[in-house]
Amino acid sequence: MRKIILEEHWDHPINREIAEEYFKRTKLRAFTYGGFHDDRKLKQVTAGIEEYRLKDMDAAGIDIQILSNGYPGIQGVRSAEEAVTKSKMINDALAEITHKHPTRFKGFATLPLQDPGAAADELERAVKELGFVGALINGHTNGEFLDEDKFRCVWERSIELGVPLYLHAFDPIPDQSHNLYKGYETLLGPPWSWNIDTATHAMRIIASGLFEELPDAKLILGHMGEFIPYMLARIDEGYMQTGGAKTWKIPREPSYYYRKNVYITTSGLWNPETLVCAVSALTAEHVLFSVDYPLADLDYGIEQVERTPISQEDKEKIYHKNAEKMFNI
Repeated sequence: MRKIILEEHWDHPINREIAEEYFKRTKLRAFTYGGFHDDRKLKQVTAGIEEYRLKDMDAAGIDIQILSNGYPGIQGVRSAEEAVTKSKMINDALAEITHKHPTRFKGFATLPLQDPGAAADELERAVKELGFVGALINGHTNGEFLDEDKFRCVWERSIELGVPLYLHAFDPIPDQSHNLYKGYETLLGPPWSWNIDTATHAMRIIASGLFEELPDAKLILGHMGEFIPYMLARIDEGYMQTGGAKTWKIPREPSYYYRKNVYITTSGLWNPETLVCAVSALTAEHVLFSVDYPLADLDYGIEQVERTPISQEDKEKIYHKNAEKMFNI
């Protein structure tokens, strides 16, 4: 069965420079690929397209990876001017890979949201000129979130181009994380904070009314939806308890927009019981297969999906049909 995966990380050398400055400035714990102390993983993400990535894909039966620049990415940059310049360099370098291997790799654009107008233009360039299929954004950009009015132009451009925005996990705003995680820094990153913060970011987008205003917008969340699919009933109950449409900026319950505008991937979290819940909450049409390569193992991701007690038809949708439809591939 064909398999397409879309939260799969590739690292431009510029990202190492961004990361060094970012972690020094924020004093956050540096969760980097090198932090695994695994030389192979580092080479898989920074280089080795033929030596590592394609061989691993072939061995696991992966047909296509949609590549994106890694963490912290351009969201770790302070200067708008620097972000615009480096985004173009990263996207051009990624395009060299996708053009060299057009049947195996597609690309998600890096966007300099420090300058929303430039980000919208770069998204258009990346899609129309470079052949990319969307954009991946690493969480907040210097403490600003995608629900804010200044970013409407990016959402509008994504709709015009017919591509989704993928909201990837990112660190808390540094000044807001110190007390909450003080003494518990191990909770920063994948174990807890990334999921909590990304879920909150997504709920901000829903609560802002953006999907009511722009009903054709598409948002992708990784890690099986960042907790939200399993909390929809609770969220809707809270919506009604706090005034519903009278006090919120949305006339419908939050679950309506989540089920309509949000798509989730299995990246890094494919446990059968979780996938069963996701399909039950959202239907299989809103779940796409991903692995989080090279941080997670391709074979293990496939094994977990195969163990999940869902229909073969649903597995086909998750493995490839939903991605084919969304990305026209």
